Amino acid sequence: MRLLIQALKKFLPLVFVLSCASVLVAQVQPLFLTPDQTSSIDELAKQVLTRSGTPSASVAVVMGGTLVYAQAYGDARLDPRTAARPEMRYSIGSISKQFTAAAILLLAEEGKLSLDDKVAKFVPGLTRANEVTIRQLLSHTSGYQDYWPQDYVFSLMLKETNPTAILDMWARKPLDFDPGTKWQYSNTNYVIAGLIVEKVSGKTLFQFLQQRVFKPLGMETVTDIDQAKLPAADPEGYFRYALGPLRPSPKEGKNWLFAAGELAMTAADLQKWNISVIKETLLKPASYHALETEVLLNNGAGTNYALGLSVRNPGGRRELSHTGEVSGYTASSVILPENGIAVVVLTNQMAVGTASQISQSIVAQLLKTQQTVDQKADNIVTKILIDMATGKIDRSLFTDNANAFFTDEALKDYQATIAPLGDLQDVRPLGASGRGGMMARGYSARFAKKGLRISVFEMPDGKIEQYLITGSE
Repeated sequence: MRLLIQALKKFLPLVFVLSCASVLVAQVQPLFLTPDQTSSIDELAKQVLTRSGTPSASVAVVMGGTLVYAQAYGDARLDPRTAARPEMRYSIGSISKQFTAAAILLLAEEGKLSLDDKVAKFVPGLTRANEVTIRQLLSHTSGYQDYWPQDYVFSLMLKETNPTAILDMWARKPLDFDPGTKWQYSNTNYVIAGLIVEKVSGKTLFQFLQQRVFKPLGMETVTDIDQAKLPAADPEGYFRYALGPLRPSPKEGKNWLFAAGELAMTAADLQKWNISVIKETLLKPASYHALETEVLLNNGAGTNYALGLSVRNPGGRRELSHTGEVSGYTASSVILPENGIAVVVLTNQMAVGTASQISQSIVAQLLKTQQTVDQKADNIVTKILIDMATGKIDRSLFTDNANAFFTDEALKDYQATIAPLGDLQDVRPLGASGRGGMMARGYSARFAKKGLRISVFEMPDGKIEQYLITGSE
């Protein structure tokens, strides 16, 4: 009893102990949004749209590795005025690059190429192509000059072109720097990478992606806007001169976007890809590792960029992200793999930061909510551990399966395991991730005489499906 009283004083405020069961059910809901969260996301999106003057935004949210929300705001078209809907497709711009990188990795898995192969092996005749690697293309460390750094469509881009013509103009001039010595964003890199995919696979890039990525993931809305603008059923793209009125954006000429930015889709379909990144369901583990690992310069300096993905660690959290922009559209995609969170925001105005502002605000809110949920879950786990030292549990906290597991015999063994270990010193979370529609959590518990490991599975309604204890290693 002394153990129970001491631990309760140390870990659980009295109010929490008295309301423990209701808090668990009401607060620990990792696989869907609460009404308050939904309302907050709606308000965030509307505020940023109003402040920026951007016509519309399509938002999709993943929590626990599951799509939990998809909504659209504002006007998809101004004339005639048409409300945005979540089933509408938006151009995702340079977010397309991670799909090109995935195509390369799929071919590498088949042994048809290597990330360290030289460009000249597949696309000869380019400047220093016998020195530049495919990895350097995908990580923007090649030195090839960007053919479209502008945030508007320059005059030449209004005319039809082809990838070879782009490379003739931008990839046969001197490199901006020696390969591997600097990081500089360049769409030209991905035109080369796209041609490599086509040469090695014998298919167009879009055909390859349809067969190997979009179809397996059920991404049914994806379209190629390199040949024609989105139809009237989808949002119009807009731009402004300074602070002037919104005007329809000109469409790039055919073949200018290609592997650097040719894709359009719904926000929910883009999240199917993000979920596959979180759960690693499409590529081999080694390929995901390459896709998400920061590429270093020759001198060892970091680039904060992997293969078609920006890589950051704000607050110690791993964040994979990318923005996108083509004429009339901007986009933002943010993935926090270990948190099971992904946020996609697609908008129909170019040269604005609206998509990133909305996505980062939503991520911050979800993390804050997740931290609150996690803290309450940690307290529940601690209370159960303390109860088990007395041979008793609050069965309202558990599912039918767990209650069936905790027979009188099981509870006696748990009590015999825990009670002799002395005072409980701390309980520390080891991590959490989605699994089988539940949230899987790991903990270490330190007693005066020994340490334990705890494995917990929580259902979406917060009830405990599993609470297993093993000795610490």
